Amino acid sequence: MKNILHNILYLLIPLLMACAQDPTIVFKKSNLEQYRPEYHFTPEKGWMNDPNGMFYLDGTYHLFYQHYPDSIVWGPMHWGHAISKDLINWEHLPIAIEPDSLGYIFSGSAVVDLENTSGLGSKENPPIVAIFTYHDMEGERSGINNYQSQAIAFSLDKGMTWTKYDGNPVLPNPGIRDFRDPKVSLVTREDGTKNWVMTLAVTDHINFYSSPDLIHWTQTSEFGKNVGAHGGVWECPDLIPLKTENGEEKYVLLVSINPGGPQKGSATQYFIGDFVDGTFTPDDTMLRWIDYGPDNYAGVTWSNLPEDQNRTLFLGWMSNWLYAQNVPTKTWRSAMTIPRELSLFDIDGTYLVKSKPASELTQLREASYVFSGQSSALPSQAVEIELAVDETDEFQLTFSNEMGEEFTINKEMGLVTIDRSKAGKSDFNDDFAAAHSAPMSWKARNLRIFLDAHSVEIFVNDGELVMTSTLFPTSPWKNISWSENLKNVKIHLLEK
Repeated sequence: MKNILHNILYLLIPLLMACAQDPTIVFKKSNLEQYRPEYHFTPEKGWMNDPNGMFYLDGTYHLFYQHYPDSIVWGPMHWGHAISKDLINWEHLPIAIEPDSLGYIFSGSAVVDLENTSGLGSKENPPIVAIFTYHDMEGERSGINNYQSQAIAFSLDKGMTWTKYDGNPVLPNPGIRDFRDPKVSLVTREDGTKNWVMTLAVTDHINFYSSPDLIHWTQTSEFGKNVGAHGGVWECPDLIPLKTENGEEKYVLLVSINPGGPQKGSATQYFIGDFVDGTFTPDDTMLRWIDYGPDNYAGVTWSNLPEDQNRTLFLGWMSNWLYAQNVPTKTWRSAMTIPRELSLFDIDGTYLVKSKPASELTQLREASYVFSGQSSALPSQAVEIELAVDETDEFQLTFSNEMGEEFTINKEMGLVTIDRSKAGKSDFNDDFAAAHSAPMSWKARNLRIFLDAHSVEIFVNDGELVMTSTLFPTSPWKNISWSENLKNVKIHLLEK
């Protein structure tokens, strides 16, 4: 009933307010601890980084994540676990996979083995198989190179409990220091047969492996030693099939890198090309980033989405290794981005990846306001803002609070910029207070901005260019003003 009423109100409010003066807004205070997001996922307590093992089954989205429950800084890695029916409301569950004598539980993925190719379940009760990296910390400290290997665990109760495979590791380390973050998917060959493909980060490139059963793996190719950004170690890859607007299937290879991102520190680059017989061939060597802000890293996609959803769903870690362990939160560290739907679009014959906010996010709209002026109070620390850009292809917005702190978003001379140099607390890192820019040679038509307690996510043209930034104001943002280039301004109060 609540969603039905929201939809009716959302349709009526713009009509009722079209002839009215700009509304008076009273700020709604949060009952959460400082910087705890209203609608972004965070751990209940402790440290969190990369999203892991995400899969969908029987109406439920499963999110696992790198987690250290005993401290707000990085430590022995576990897989934390949460579930959701709507990508908005999350139920925290007990830790899924804990470290053991073989090592910490580093990043990886999970698949629903519907045909029981692994033999770990049955066709009547197919297993969920998690593929992760064991990290032997004592081995690393002793100076050996083979301290990372790939292992599996399986669940026969739809992801609620997990059993580690007795024969681990299933992919031993051949003597390479950085050998991690397996992302596994089921790929259909040109002859119609299917096999499991593992995309693995190996120091400065990607190795591809093939398996009939998720247990026995054979390397098929490698990619990237002389392609893309190489300012740091490659991590957290993902191989994704996407269709062009003309229906042609392409493959997108996501690769996170740290350091070496466009704003210093962590970021995720991607390549577009073809994947045939276990080999990825890029269309070009153009450098592309999934998000041009400083705070979206290690993002990967959900597996086993039903065909009728017709989408590819992505989630990233909303932080940066430059300062992730030093940000001013007290009982928890880090949040995830909002979930995003990935697709391809064409700019003058070049394909790029579009990251659109997941459709479920409109359910958060508790109240909506329409404006004709050029400034407004904000209704809370959790808002979504929609704006249209006129033909000048330039704009500026300023968010501020009563403490004199502010941050700006603008487009000028083909650059979209977030400037957080005056946005509050920044003494935890010398590089934090800065302006971050992204090139955008094509016209901006509209903006969607998602603001939460310590973050802003900007989607230009519904995701043709995306920038994510964390912010730590002394007091929540209370006001917004915008340039006359921006029209049709709507502010939505967001509430779970």
